[in-house]
Amino acid sequence: MDGDNSSMKTVNEAKTVGDAIDPKHEIEVVCGNCGYDVDETELGADTCLDCGNLLNLQQNTTIYATTIPAADGNTLV
Repeated sequence: MDGDNSSMKTVNEAKTVGDAIDPKHEIEVVCGNCGYDVDETELGADTCLDCGNLLNLQQNTTIYATTIPAADGNTLV
């Protein structure tokens, strides 16, 4: 979670996993009707506190571009 721990947003920093790069990415849980950032305590609710509609959860993912390591002179065939 991020900041005041009230939003359902997680930020995962970029990391190297073996020969691959897992890029920085954010995952946020919002109301699918209005985009309201749902609080963890609101997950059990039937209706959205912002728009009043049936709570339809949606997961938004943001992936950040990561630099590619310089080539070492070998070519792929």
